Order: sequence, then C-alpha cells, then structure tokens
Amino acid sequence: MLTRMTDEDWAVALEVFRACRSRRGDKGRDDRKFLEAMHYFTVHNISWRALPAEFGAWNSVWKRFWRLRQAGVFELFFETLASLSRTAHLVQIFDSTVVRAHVSAAGAKGGSRARPSADRGVASPPRSTSRATSTAGRSPST
Repeated sequence: MLTRMTDEDWAVALEVFRACRSRRGDKGRDDRKFLEAMHYFTVHNISWRALPAEFGAWNSVWKRFWRLRQAGVFELFFETLASLSRTAHLVQIFDSTVVRAHVSAAGAKGGSRARPSADRGVASPPRSTSRATSTAGRSPST
C-alpha cells in the first residue's frame, strides 16, 4: 500500500471503530481487514469489483460498507478520531474524492450564439410570406 500505519495506530483506530459501530447485527469477521480494504479502495481509486481477493469478496465488503454508511458509523468514527488528535484542527480536508468529467465533455461544441433581439420586427425580416388580406374589395361571387 502507499501508506502504512503502525500497530499502535491500528489499535487506536480499531478500538474507535468498534466503539462507533452498531451493537446489533453481524459485527464482521475482521475489522482491520475491512478498514484496510476501505483504505485500498480509496487510495487506488478503483471500483468495488476491482478490490483484490485478499480483502474477501468485493460484494461482502461493499454490503458492509453500505450498511455502516447508512447507520452513520463513519461520521462518528472520523469525528472521534479527530477528537483524539492534537493537530486535527489543522486539517482542512479529512477526505477528498476526485471528480472526473466524462470523455465526451472535452470536445463539446460551445461558445456564445447570436441571440435575436427582443423586438423581432425590428431586428429581422418576417419569417413567412403570407400577408393579411382584406375581403372588403372582393365581389360576392364565388
């Protein structure tokens, strides 16, 4: 991995994580492996399906992540970790995500277009050739 945590750091993180998660339901098999999977997923910017097999079935990891996210565990986890830090007030962004534009967004046609004037009669000629005709001068014969 790109970054390594010491065993002391892991002990603190796991203790906080276990304190933050729900008391109900399945607790998971290996919290450290799960948190390492989350770290790998984030650092390498991969899809869930690309998660290496060493972390277990990708779908199981995703389901656990989804359930914990819905329960608000991660917010409490990060807040608790920040409260334990003496330098957390110096951190401006705890986590960030890269947002990429779709490939078709690069070559889109754009720019300003000439807009017609508010008074169409002044700015442009009429768009049709029909004219209002008067029936006053016509004979009644058909």
